[in-house]
Amino acid sequence: MTERVDPALVAGNQKQLAAYPAKHFGWQVQAGVATITLNRPERKNPLTFESYAELRDVFLQLKHATDVHAVVLVGAGGNFCSGGDVHEIIGPLVRLRAPELLMFTRMTGDLVKNMRGCPQPIVAAVDGVCAGAGAIMAMASDLRLGTPRSKTAFLFNRVGLAGCDMGACAMLPRIVGQGRASELLYTGRSLGGEEGERWGFFNRLVPPAELLAQAQVLAAQLCEGPTFANGITKTMLHQEWAMTIEQAIESEAQAQALCMLTEDFTRAYEAFVAKQKPTFVGR
Repeated sequence: MTERVDPALVAGNQKQLAAYPAKHFGWQVQAGVATITLNRPERKNPLTFESYAELRDVFLQLKHATDVHAVVLVGAGGNFCSGGDVHEIIGPLVRLRAPELLMFTRMTGDLVKNMRGCPQPIVAAVDGVCAGAGAIMAMASDLRLGTPRSKTAFLFNRVGLAGCDMGACAMLPRIVGQGRASELLYTGRSLGGEEGERWGFFNRLVPPAELLAQAQVLAAQLCEGPTFANGITKTMLHQEWAMTIEQAIESEAQAQALCMLTEDFTRAYEAFVAKQKPTFVGR
């Protein structure tokens, strides 16, 4: 005999995040779009130990959010993010020993893992300075809008560190190519906005005054689509990096069959028959 599953148990991990009490960044949810604003404009929005940890945690919680279907990541005051705060992170790090340093680097890596692991597409709105960990967060986003004055720098070697930080050696070559990624990671030089668009780092450039609005419009368009299927697309884009073509084709066959069971697939067919635009519900 088949036992009935209690829906409350299945939904036990679901979260409503519109009222998330963010302490170290701005947080706003409107019509399914969460906007995260790095908000220390007087210092070009650097990260601290606390903001790293809270960003890591909120992206983990987004995995179970039912009221957020896309995310915009932006910086306040005309800059995206200048990386780890020199005085609040870099200074203390030089006094730590290896075990504590590894705890820190694993925490920063968990931020990228959680950005890639949440089902919501992330749109980075990059203006001005985008350096160090800021460049990594832009890289870890799904889509990137820039401006002509964007300056993106993976500048780890300029502070005596390797370029292999937070997944950069794995992800950046897949975005801009091996040779271009090598140049950025070996030299730490800035990638300008127009060059970044030519290289494929930015999906497109927009005027600075329109950046946030256009990023939110793009995120809203994603929310109007089949959000469950969008989450599957993000998962497969990430997982197929480590697959053979044969494995990828089989995995996509299974994923697509799952999407064919959704209401959204049926709604799309019925709307096509009725010559109407489908209204997707995310399930």
